[in-house]
Amino acid sequence: MFKTRRLFKNNKYLRSSTFEKDKQMKTLPIIVNDSYLQAYEPAIVGRYKYFLEKEKQLTGANKNLAEFASGHLYFGLHRTTHGWVFREYAPNATEIYLIGDFNNWQQGPEYRLQHIGNGNWEIQLPAHAMRHGDLYKLMMHWHGGFGERIPAYATRVVQDDFTKIFSAQVWSPEKAYQFKTKKFKPNCSPLLIYEAHVGMAGEREGISTYVEFRQNVLPRIAQDGYNCIQLMAIQEHPYYGSFGYHVSNFFAASSRFGTPEELKELIDEAHSMGIAVIMDMVHSHSVKNTKEGLALFDGTPYLYFHSAARREHPAWDSLNFDYGKDSVIHFLLSNCKFWLEEYKFDGFRFDGVTSMLYLSHGLNEDFNGYDSYYNGNQDGDAICYLTLANRVIHQVNRHAITIAEEMSGMPGMATGIDDGGIGFDYRLAMGIPDFWIKLIKEEQDRYWRVGHILWELTNRRREEKMISYVESHDQALVGDKTIIFRLIDADMYGYMSKLTGGTTLMVDRGLALHKMIRLITASTINGGYLNFMGNEFGHPEWIDFPREGNGWSYKHARRQWHLVDDKNLKYHWLGDFDREMIELIKDEKNFQDSDIQHIWDKQDDQVLVFQRNDLLFVFNFNPMQSFADYGILVKKGQYKAVLNTDSSSFGGFGLTDDSITHKTFKSDVPDKEWLRLYLPSRSAVVLRKVK
Repeated sequence: MFKTRRLFKNNKYLRSSTFEKDKQMKTLPIIVNDSYLQAYEPAIVGRYKYFLEKEKQLTGANKNLAEFASGHLYFGLHRTTHGWVFREYAPNATEIYLIGDFNNWQQGPEYRLQHIGNGNWEIQLPAHAMRHGDLYKLMMHWHGGFGERIPAYATRVVQDDFTKIFSAQVWSPEKAYQFKTKKFKPNCSPLLIYEAHVGMAGEREGISTYVEFRQNVLPRIAQDGYNCIQLMAIQEHPYYGSFGYHVSNFFAASSRFGTPEELKELIDEAHSMGIAVIMDMVHSHSVKNTKEGLALFDGTPYLYFHSAARREHPAWDSLNFDYGKDSVIHFLLSNCKFWLEEYKFDGFRFDGVTSMLYLSHGLNEDFNGYDSYYNGNQDGDAICYLTLANRVIHQVNRHAITIAEEMSGMPGMATGIDDGGIGFDYRLAMGIPDFWIKLIKEEQDRYWRVGHILWELTNRRREEKMISYVESHDQALVGDKTIIFRLIDADMYGYMSKLTGGTTLMVDRGLALHKMIRLITASTINGGYLNFMGNEFGHPEWIDFPREGNGWSYKHARRQWHLVDDKNLKYHWLGDFDREMIELIKDEKNFQDSDIQHIWDKQDDQVLVFQRNDLLFVFNFNPMQSFADYGILVKKGQYKAVLNTDSSSFGGFGLTDDSITHKTFKSDVPDKEWLRLYLPSRSAVVLRKVK
């Protein structure tokens, strides 16, 4: 079906020093908007033209890219009017047999595939030849060898409880799930993401299910006000402890958590609550396993992956896709379309994008300037693939959400394709959690520079939307610490009870800063905000999946929801505050697009004030000093507190009366008046201009 060829040898457009701009092509907006990019115009225009040429080549004259990305509708196992048809792409194979429960796992002529040209194989079978629930595999033969393989487009893969062997499973239930919500449009104003892992979402020590998540966790997310769920580890992966990032079967929803019908019902119910569901998409690499994955699928190491030195990822013990092959692009683009159409996912957070962008995978790179992005280290094929993926996703669903997990800061990641960008809707603000960790670890909070904090949270390319966050799953993994643990540490074990534990300075400080850090991060967004499951209420300890080193224990691969539910524990204060914070942001129309007006910062006081629309955010990070009648110059009017981290309902000291309406007083500054407030130490208050 495919003849692999490279349009531009060695990424000519990206590397050429003799590039001459197409006279008919207008200067791309990304370059117009950033004059510093003019020096790199050849590379930026080059990658755009490379994409256009590749798109044209793949689609031909009569179809769009979304129609091209339909490999899943052709390859794999499909029910037909008269029975079954199965197809596979394996150009190096000499013979292929279907083996499974239906033929006692024996090779036989009636289950032998026929070669139909261009590396494609096919078999048509009567309806009685297999049935729903049967396990099966391919017996793949090639010159000099043979082996069992799971089909590349398998949509259901299960593991035997005793042998631990994975097999494909015929999945064709009589009553396939029918979605009740036919059309769903995500609410992205702003995008408020709840990052979650189904398997560790339960309270018990074990693997939670799609059904349990739908019944027990989904209502919590809705109640907490988040409008998007990011599901991790959906694509099937042999090793549970990989967190889902070593994928083996790209079209199969992990059977550890339940059936495809149960995942569909979860997504459908989320949609009925107005909640979008996106998934972690792992197209940056693949597991090295041969029997479960694609590593030596047809006996060759290079069917889907690079050959020689570029085949293995130097840091991840995995394999690197060769994005220069049309067959690989077809496979991955079809994968995007499959999850959008089959399961009604609302988009993807693409994992490991930095690793894809650079020939070095971003390893040992400092990325300290624009030269770092255009120094011949770009992987032009990978950049082209990501651009094609964004085009396909938004053609299939124009409301879809795409997010890049990218830490190098390459310009244009979240810029429109025809503006010269790669086309993601958002990029993760990965520097923000690193900033908070560094600040907490290395500086006492009495030295925190409030102006610098605001700069770090708002230092971004204006035209690119970001997903800001204090911490994700990365910061909760074993070997690292969550923010709450960095702030409170061992005192969490003895002083989080409201009845018997008393308190310590560490606990009081930790509770106060946990709320303040989240508030200032969420209130400075320009796109969206993300929270990892349980971190909103300061979930204690770490995430550690079962492994030999911990005796295969699930103790730390779960979420202890009873902690936030128990009103006699202090965790509920943090959960309650997070809920009110999210609701405040969500209720402010287009909050993420409003200007951040810097009102005041004074380092000696550690007081910071900024305004967005009619909301005034006032932070006193000073750990030792409260301020009475603190004067802030604002627009004339009346202001009323709508959220206060020091409120007793959130575990604060309740030192202010938030029922008061604050009136401004005349000043000598034109168009400004004095707003005088009491600012308790380590607290923040949000006021709304009501008149």
